[in-house]
Amino acid sequence: MAFKSSSYAGGKTMDEDDVTVEEFKEWLRRFDVDKDGRISSEELRRAIASIRGRLKGWIKGRRGIKYADANGDGFIGEDEIDKLIEFAGKKLDLRIVFN
Repeated sequence: MAFKSSSYAGGKTMDEDDVTVEEFKEWLRRFDVDKDGRISSEELRRAIASIRGRLKGWIKGRRGIKYADANGDGFIGEDEIDKLIEFAGKKLDLRIVFN
């Protein structure tokens, strides 16, 4: 399953297509509301809620941060995004393809 409620570059929706790593990163950047280049637990919760509904968004967001946050600062930085992509593929059943 891919992203449900959001479209991204090229007009594709993520519930219909495989998503490349770059497309995933582009989609995720839309939730970086403070534009600091990092994804917080709250920003990740909102991203997950947009594709899965509201109930499990917070739990999965917190788990995603714990899974990918190598330095323990509570944020996913550019250097930790690959672990978040791994989490999304495994735990959110997203079809992310590597080029």
